[in-house]
Amino acid sequence: MRIVIAGGHGQIALRLERLLADRGDEVAGIIRRPEQAGDLLAAGAEPVVCDLESAPVEDVTRHLEGADAAVFAAGAGPGSGADRKDSVDRGAAALFADAAERAGVRRFLIVSSMGASDSPPPGTDPVFAAYLRAKGAADDDVRARFGLDWTVLRPGRLTDDAGTGLVTLAESTGRSDVTRDDVAATLAALLDASATAGRTLELIGGDTPVTEAVEAVAGG
Repeated sequence: MRIVIAGGHGQIALRLERLLADRGDEVAGIIRRPEQAGDLLAAGAEPVVCDLESAPVEDVTRHLEGADAAVFAAGAGPGSGADRKDSVDRGAAALFADAAERAGVRRFLIVSSMGASDSPPPGTDPVFAAYLRAKGAADDDVRARFGLDWTVLRPGRLTDDAGTGLVTLAESTGRSDVTRDDVAATLAALLDASATAGRTLELIGGDTPVTEAVEAVAGG
């Protein structure tokens, strides 16, 4: 497959790019800064410089033409304010989805966040609350699109521990941690599982091998 990943220099995206390249897929990662290109090349991915906060949809569509699947793994990142949570985590996701539809790329995965469906509880840090609202709005936007075979993945608290290859994947998992390695492995498996289209899934560490967990959801 040819897969285009938005947020191609992110921690999950770089892991996913390595996994996909190693299994023989053709991978392109959309990045904002040219100096990030070397890391993508080292991961086996083609770097594509395009700022999803400002690019016209026609430019993004061109980068998606000929792709078999698209993955939105971009985020404003730590240290960013509420405005950028909205412009990246929501706005860029909508732009990327628009472009995927125009390019005829039906398979679409979006990396969201656990808690994105809920109103932030009182006392939540304002920037984190803005992040959750942006993620929730992005999910709602993607799930309303009939032109996409979408899957929304909502991981628990992310860690940089080594992946175990064992997860819990379900519509509701309860809150816990999950490694970025295991999120990337789950995304790779979901790309092959078209039967998970139309599903919103939570992901945490668990006891089930990633492939089996995805197969169980796809068959359920």
